[in-house]
Amino acid sequence: MSASDAPNAERAPGEAPRADGSNRSEPRQGPLPLEDAVREIGDAGREGLSAALDTGRALRGLLIADLALARSALGRALMWVAVAIVFGASSWLLLMAALIALLQGVLGWSWLASMSTAAGLSLVVTAIGAWQALRYFEYTRLAATRRQLRRMGLGHDDDDDREIDARQPKEAR
Repeated sequence: MSASDAPNAERAPGEAPRADGSNRSEPRQGPLPLEDAVREIGDAGREGLSAALDTGRALRGLLIADLALARSALGRALMWVAVAIVFGASSWLLLMAALIALLQGVLGWSWLASMSTAAGLSLVVTAIGAWQALRYFEYTRLAATRRQLRRMGLGHDDDDDREIDARQPKEAR
């Protein structure tokens, strides 16, 4: 390397050497040399791959979190199912005995009215337990993961179309 080339030795690829020998950078006019173009394409490919891997990691994290939420919701739903069963059965037995005795003995109600009142109270508690179970079962649908997969163009479901059609007015269909 000669002394006259030294000022231009540190120039970036794609920059033209200056006629006065100074080291100020000036963008090159025209197309890039082939090896610079290949290098830029390679860099862009690596950036794209890195972005795709980051997206995959984020989706994996979302799926793991969604599965943890679903597992927790399933446990809670099963707990509420057990509550509904226990209250349904025990209410039936205990309220049947106590309430029927009270209504028939103290108030003088008929057997039919006394038994119907006890059954109605048991059904109210059972309905509350079933409602809570259904509420927690909604979390087992992996809604966040399915939404992200749909945004990526994956996992399109016919059931989703039916849900969307059911929500739209007839004129919009």
